[in-house]
Amino acid sequence: MALFAAGLATFGMLFSAQSLLPSLAAAFSATSAQAGLAVSLTIGSLAVAVVPLSAVSERWGRTQIMTVSVLSAAVIGLLLPLSPSLEVFLAGRAAQGLALAGVPAVAMAYLTEESAPQRLGTAVGMYVAGTSLGGLGGRLVPGLLVEVSSWRWAAAAGSAAAALCAVWFVRTLPPACGFTPRPIGFRVVVGDLGVALRQPVLSKLFGMAFVLMGGFVALYNFLGFRLLAAPFELSPAVANSVFVLYLAGTATSVIAGRCADRFGRAAVLTTAVAAMAAGVLITLPDRLVTVALGMAVCTAGFFAAHTVAGGWLGSSVGANPAAATSLYLLAYYLGGALGGGLIGLAFGRYGWPGVVCCVAGLTVLAAVFSARLGRTATPLAPVSRRCPVGIKHV
Repeated sequence: MALFAAGLATFGMLFSAQSLLPSLAAAFSATSAQAGLAVSLTIGSLAVAVVPLSAVSERWGRTQIMTVSVLSAAVIGLLLPLSPSLEVFLAGRAAQGLALAGVPAVAMAYLTEESAPQRLGTAVGMYVAGTSLGGLGGRLVPGLLVEVSSWRWAAAAGSAAAALCAVWFVRTLPPACGFTPRPIGFRVVVGDLGVALRQPVLSKLFGMAFVLMGGFVALYNFLGFRLLAAPFELSPAVANSVFVLYLAGTATSVIAGRCADRFGRAAVLTTAVAAMAAGVLITLPDRLVTVALGMAVCTAGFFAAHTVAGGWLGSSVGANPAAATSLYLLAYYLGGALGGGLIGLAFGRYGWPGVVCCVAGLTVLAAVFSARLGRTATPLAPVSRRCPVGIKHV
């Protein structure tokens, strides 16, 4: 539950500016591209900081890094509505991304060290469910309030909600009992990253994170443009309500984690990838019902696959989970950045069918990775690590 709260806070802050971009452009007389930096700078700075912070956590500890990260990001978020110019706001968003990186950088490593192997899938599922709800709330809360107030009040409300979740996380986070400090240095960090890259299971998980996130981001990036144009011609407020479909991912995150613990990761991962592919194809007809249904199925499949892959990552990293987790997240966010941008070229030339073809191709690659991972699947080992009296595993 503590990591669920961390997911709410982190991803609520990460995507809080997305629904405010038109208001920011109008308030500061900026172009849409300039306003869009409020999101891309945050995600980019987060990606840059993931690997260094994961390395630092090997020395300072997981809980310390996550606590400092989420609290400092919350403070920055509360100050952002006071920005006198767009440049100051963008600098604050970049700083917030650097601060936020501490949670995703070590959250899965922390869960791996503190959870019994038989419960790891469920624990990761709770965290991923928090990230999906946080991303939804971070978009919807400011997006609804900006209709009746200025962007500053809308941003302040979103930041206040995220700050409350941050306090919830800090107050309920259990002390670490499975963490052992390790020396850090350039050679040590590079060596750990090299070991992770050479492991066949981990390299396939990195590839899966890259292709799935690239397709998923592209779908939501360009779906709004489709819904605003003919034949739908929805209002911006109604078109933005598509993010409610993130709730499908919230539900399947928990369900997929439990099913992976019970039935095996390979079967659940294959099913999740197939669901994402089917959902993409369902969105092809120009009917609002099929578009909504397809996006719901696709979202459910994506978050289920991410949950299972996260649990698989945690069981395969060996003695240094932080290095593998940081590389997984680097591939995850890099895939989202590149996929969300490059697939836009297909959308500009071929419309929505171009997006569907590209994303369907990425899911085929994900299916290949899943099939190869299935050949390496091994039964879960019984838990052997014991915590001090009074501290229990998740």
